[in-house]
Amino acid sequence: MNALHRRTFLKQAGLSAATLPFITGLPSLGLAAPARPRQRLVFMFSPNGTIPKAYWPDETGTDFQLKEIMTPLADFKDRMLVLNGVCNKVKGDGDSHMRGMSCLLTGIELFPGNIMGGGGAPAGWASGISIDQEIKNFLQSKDDTRTRFGSLEFGVGVTDRADPWTRMSYAGANKPVAPISDPYQMYEKLYGQMKDKENLQSVLDTVKGDLQRVGKLISAADRRLLEEHQALVRQMEQEIANAKQQKLHAAPPTLGEGVADQNDNLPRLSRMQIDLLVNSFVNDMCRVATLQFTKSVGGARMNWLDIKEGHHALSHEDKDEAVAAKLVKINKWFAGELAYLVQKLATTPEPGGEGMMLDNTLVVWTNELGRGSSHTLDNIPFLLVGGAPGFKMGRSLQLDKVAHNRLHLALALAMGHRLETFGKAALCDGGPLKLG
Repeated sequence: MNALHRRTFLKQAGLSAATLPFITGLPSLGLAAPARPRQRLVFMFSPNGTIPKAYWPDETGTDFQLKEIMTPLADFKDRMLVLNGVCNKVKGDGDSHMRGMSCLLTGIELFPGNIMGGGGAPAGWASGISIDQEIKNFLQSKDDTRTRFGSLEFGVGVTDRADPWTRMSYAGANKPVAPISDPYQMYEKLYGQMKDKENLQSVLDTVKGDLQRVGKLISAADRRLLEEHQALVRQMEQEIANAKQQKLHAAPPTLGEGVADQNDNLPRLSRMQIDLLVNSFVNDMCRVATLQFTKSVGGARMNWLDIKEGHHALSHEDKDEAVAAKLVKINKWFAGELAYLVQKLATTPEPGGEGMMLDNTLVVWTNELGRGSSHTLDNIPFLLVGGAPGFKMGRSLQLDKVAHNRLHLALALAMGHRLETFGKAALCDGGPLKLG
């Protein structure tokens, strides 16, 4: 039954919308919707371009070999889709780092502004919504895919300053969404704030009355299910009375204490954030997430890799063999963090379903540049890992300089959201990329 039919039933029966989750599984009411896996989407970002010869496979199709940067993902070769030839074709204000970052997920120009970029190229914020927030809004608009947060934006080593180099998610034109870079702050957001108990009790009072009314409309066979729902309401009331929070599907992860949001702690901060991200998926707090490592022009010093120079400074010298070797090492570390995320998803059972969470989660690893020294927005690294409807994984593809807007259309379609255009309409010719 579609959402309109369910709303009509609620109106005709004089029931509250809060009652719907308790009655959709009663067969004699005909409200049950076919169970579908929870489809999830993650965008992971790392900055300053890649080293093409150490990243892109030489072969296309299913018989391809991983280059050095991607070797940490070897166990997931048959679950990945490597897309070479995807380009950010958005022109206009700002330098390549600014447009690379703030147009990465929006696919539309930056507003004119007074934030000065490299080479004297000023710009403002992006002039449209980002694809993660577009998909979030779509999922939040439906009863069967609405979650507590809709989306969560995780950061690792993102500076406090706010400008087009630091923001890739946008709630709309001129509305950048700041990632939360402190895992303790994210933990508090996820688990520290409970719903107002008085308001929740009011909702339960309404539901309790509605369930009594529904008892007159259903078959005898359904009364046992209804009694179970009524027992659940009583249990929730008891939990409120005892000041206990509603049980989570999985307990929050344990975070180490006193890990400051500082450069040398990035490896520990990364794992803490990834653990929180996966846990938020397990508990169905959101179905869209971003994981942003540093920022465009990110100058992290990877001391844990025995690299003392800043990442961005190195990227300008990537044609030097010794420097390129360091950049390969840095990007390989990012691949290792992606592997940690993917491994957790691959070993966590799908809550309430079959298989593992990775089966229904698509992780997109990307960058704001194709290569640091040239600042090119062509051949932006896009590596997809996991599973999504319509995507055939285990392949390396060479595309003909397609606009990344078309990839965003394909991602939206995989999440059930059919869009004719996204971002700059002129860059959507050809429609969603066909990746099946």
